[in-house]
Amino acid sequence: MAAKQMNNTTTGVQDGFSGEAMVRDIVLQFPKAADYFKAQRIDFCCGGAKPLTEAAAEKGLDTESVIQDLNKLLEEHPVLEEGEDTAWNEASSEDLVNYIVNKHHRYLREELPLIAQNVTKVFRVHGEDSPHLAEVYRLFHTLREDLLQHTAQEEESEFPKMLAYSNHPTPEGLAELHGLLHTLEEEHDGAGEILRELRRVTNDFTPPEHACTTYRLTYARLEELEGMTFEHVHLENNILFLRYQ
Repeated sequence: MAAKQMNNTTTGVQDGFSGEAMVRDIVLQFPKAADYFKAQRIDFCCGGAKPLTEAAAEKGLDTESVIQDLNKLLEEHPVLEEGEDTAWNEASSEDLVNYIVNKHHRYLREELPLIAQNVTKVFRVHGEDSPHLAEVYRLFHTLREDLLQHTAQEEESEFPKMLAYSNHPTPEGLAELHGLLHTLEEEHDGAGEILRELRRVTNDFTPPEHACTTYRLTYARLEELEGMTFEHVHLENNILFLRYQ
């Protein structure tokens, strides 16, 4: 995936949440909030067209406490950030690898199972009326398995070999890395192709007008996954890997 294909999006909630915000808008801007609302039994789907203050009151919850929880969640979970690649150009390979593992690999381990639940539910409920959801289901689950295998392999094998070479460079070590990096880049290209196909079959992640909040949330989470993956691949292909070529 070339650098020009990378794009950044933001959650639109960097300044925090407010009690006046509609529950459904919060989950569409910050999909991770859906998991919090589920735990609190706040209906963000059919009952999502109401301010957070009202939804919290219906469950006997303090709005300020809910807002604090959401802001803490926003701090703890990665979002796309503008211009962070500039700093990573100057960072050590060890620091960059740790960042990729702790932000991007963690994101995939935590979010892919949750996105899978959304994709599966929407396909089961709306698949008859929206046949393209069968293709969304197939593409996503293929991508999920590929990404999880890819990141596990990086952590267990490729990243340690890169860092070992950084500490003790040898011609043999560099030759081995060249072959490994070629394979990793091919896997990145494969993930990119699936993401492009997901964007195509979902009409640029645009849900139909009749879509419920869960349907819309599923598309929002898929688009967030696309953006996070592009950023992830950019840090590897265009910064980390170049150090070994």
